[in-house]
Amino acid sequence: MSLQQRALKEIKAIGLLTAFFAVWFEMMLFVKRLVLAQYQIEFSGVSFALVGALVVAKVVIVMEHVSLGQWVRRRPVAVDIGLRTLLYTFGVLIVLLFEKAFEARREAGGLGEALVSIFQHREIHQVWAATICVGGSLLGFNVMSVLPRRFGNAELRRLFFATSSAELEAKEMAGPGVAAAKEGQ
Repeated sequence: MSLQQRALKEIKAIGLLTAFFAVWFEMMLFVKRLVLAQYQIEFSGVSFALVGALVVAKVVIVMEHVSLGQWVRRRPVAVDIGLRTLLYTFGVLIVLLFEKAFEARREAGGLGEALVSIFQHREIHQVWAATICVGGSLLGFNVMSVLPRRFGNAELRRLFFATSSAELEAKEMAGPGVAAAKEGQ
């Protein structure tokens, strides 16, 4: 694969992941806007959501190439999904804490003091809420990343964009053996 082809593949992967996370983050902001609207507080964070989605997408792409070891590889896929989700979410928590500490470093008298004071400040709830929401998006991504490895991209496209709910129900009613026999023909 040439350098240009690799670059295009990387750009496409980052673009798709950024779109995935941007949708999640925009939904999170929408919920935040709805909650704040009851107090007549206006809030807009579209640019933060898009930049955050781009950063998370790039970090996830890099982390996907990190092996979690042979122990994890020999376990059910749920272990890999759970462990990656926890690690990525913990990384998000650390970044959010340092971001808040960096913002408060002058008032607190330094980065270390600001980091400690974050846990006593009311903004810690925003950190927890953002970590939980981003963790949910990471769980969704990790689950979705397993499906193409099991079924293949073509089969997933056919399942989601060419198969009706009625066809799925018919296959379900026929049973797995009948469905497998029909696919083999």
